[in-house]
Amino acid sequence: MPARPVPLETLRLIAAVRDALAEHLGADATVDERPLFGCHAFMVNGKLCLAVKGEDLLVRLPPSGHEATAERPGVRELDPRGGMPGYFWVEPVGYTTKAQWRHWITAALAYNPQAKASPRRARARAAPTTAPHEQAQKI
Repeated sequence: MPARPVPLETLRLIAAVRDALAEHLGADATVDERPLFGCHAFMVNGKLCLAVKGEDLLVRLPPSGHEATAERPGVRELDPRGGMPGYFWVEPVGYTTKAQWRHWITAALAYNPQAKASPRRARARAAPTTAPHEQAQKI
């Protein structure tokens, strides 16, 4: 089954985030882009900083300000049950103006140095060089 095309609005938002990160961080920054949980994620220094899904912008902010941020217009929690403090979806109404856009980008980048990196999952172990029945015969 072929992949579904990415909507033009999503591509524009991805490009806008890419440009904003380049503008704020310069060429020396380590920014990796990759798919993550159905989003286009931007990892800054190995940590999730921003992501795009459809027309929504995911921002990672300090958990200490979670309640205040959750009350802003056009913002909803990533996990409505409260399991992911500091992670928010910002809908287009919440980032339409230049001031709103700058706020979210600079806030996410300001928190990134203090953010904890997710632990790396161990990769699957290498397959044994001999088949299990051959190992049993060696014993």
